Amino acid sequence: MPEHFKELLKQDFSDLEAAIRSWQKLAKTLEDAQGQHRHKVTGPLHASEWQGVDSRYAFMKMEASEAQLGTAQSDVTSIATVLDTVHGEMKEAQHSLRQSVRTAEADGFTVDDHGNVTDDRPSCPTGNADEEAQEDHAMRVAVMTGYKNDIQAALDQASTADWKGMQLLQKIDAFTLDKDYGAQAAKDGARQVADFAHLDEDSIPSKKSPKENAKWWAGLSEQERQEYIDAYPDKIGWLDGIPSADRDEANRKAVDLSMANYDMKKQNGELGIHDQRQYEGLQKLQTALDKADGSADSSKQLYVLGIDTKGDGRALVSQGNPDAARNVAVQVPGTDNDLVNLDEQIDRVGRLQEAAQAKGGGSTAVVSWLGYDAPEVDGSMATTGRAEPAGDDLRNFTHGLRESHQGERAHMTVLGHSYGSTVVGVGASHGGGLDADDVVVVGSPGMAVDHAKDLNMNPDHVWAGWAPDDIVSTAASDQTLGENPADKEFGGKVFDVDTSGHGGYWDEGSESLANQGRIIAGKRPGQGDYHLHPAPTPPETGPKW
Repeated sequence: MPEHFKELLKQDFSDLEAAIRSWQKLAKTLEDAQGQHRHKVTGPLHASEWQGVDSRYAFMKMEASEAQLGTAQSDVTSIATVLDTVHGEMKEAQHSLRQSVRTAEADGFTVDDHGNVTDDRPSCPTGNADEEAQEDHAMRVAVMTGYKNDIQAALDQASTADWKGMQLLQKIDAFTLDKDYGAQAAKDGARQVADFAHLDEDSIPSKKSPKENAKWWAGLSEQERQEYIDAYPDKIGWLDGIPSADRDEANRKAVDLSMANYDMKKQNGELGIHDQRQYEGLQKLQTALDKADGSADSSKQLYVLGIDTKGDGRALVSQGNPDAARNVAVQVPGTDNDLVNLDEQIDRVGRLQEAAQAKGGGSTAVVSWLGYDAPEVDGSMATTGRAEPAGDDLRNFTHGLRESHQGERAHMTVLGHSYGSTVVGVGASHGGGLDADDVVVVGSPGMAVDHAKDLNMNPDHVWAGWAPDDIVSTAASDQTLGENPADKEFGGKVFDVDTSGHGGYWDEGSESLANQGRIIAGKRPGQGDYHLHPAPTPPETGPKW
């Protein structure tokens, strides 16, 4: 006798549907509460630079509460997803069951209230019956057996969904909120729930175009997107083409998880030299995020669009929302940059943003794109070995910003400093280009091309800045990385620079910075001289490229 036949056949799921909505609402409330806490409580206090013994302990308590809100949101989202998946499986099972009963009865069989299937036709013909009658009866028995199996399969589907759902719900433990590993436990739980909900890790696009990424993300429900963010933040955070706010949420979760992992290693005396450097870089990022979260100016908000601690580390951080800004700029740093000096890169994009806004450019977002393993001061900086893969990633990123941008098309500028200009050149000269309106390079050793027309854009919008005492522009260019972009023969434009050295292009109050701001704002800069000075002899140890 089939078990739970009558219950499933007549099951009303309205209570379960109401429960799902309630858990979804609670998850959203917790997410909003964490955001409010970040922007109304800890953020302003960090921005005020509150210091001292009391502040240290107060921040520990407040940030622990903030982290607990995030862990709770992840757990509650998992609960909602489990219930929603069980609901979907049971509704499907109910539909299959009802369909089997209707079809069986239309075929002349009887299905009683216990799910038993019987045939009202005469019993099996005797041995004297002709062969055709016996074959007909055998076929009838086979059909009846098929209906019985279909009914049992529907009941098994519902039972399995119910049992799996119960097992997953029992694993979600509220006591982990107060534990150091609470966020990791929530992530592990979210992965199990995602698997149950058929939100497979393999379904996340890999090496696909930003347009395909955006289409995949848009095809998910809000709850499915949240479950992916909770389960696979390190993958979702790097998906070019999806909204920057979603990438930021995923990457902040990844930062929290990495910080917690390094904290535990430190407590256990297991923090090695590499881990210590990455930990220091993440701490600097967290400090910058804390201060920005307290700003009343939305253009000063930071968005983490990629974070990775493997190798030297990678970090993509935008000041301002690139999906909403009228002007979007992407700054690519050069040699010897890693997570440890991420704070310097964030400061640099802040100055570029202010320079653009000062020139009447309207809303502006500037991204620090350390999306590659920048070369050290060694032989690798004289080749395109690091720039080749980086150029492809940069191109995907800029195309992704085009996909995720809302409203009128933004004016996009891509800037490269030192070896970063080589990365920009490689990215622009392949795959149809960067889809940028302007390209700016400063202190460039070369863009891996010999002419601005090779960058898939109007040469009149390729800009180079150089300081006469910048050894990289004056000595390293025209060597192994292509023609000097500041030469007239290169075919681009040169803007006026009044700063000195390889790292002075962002000095506050300088015309060098102001001209970069003008270009980002879509305006014409003051134009300078082409590279006409003789190259001095390069020193044995040069500056950062």
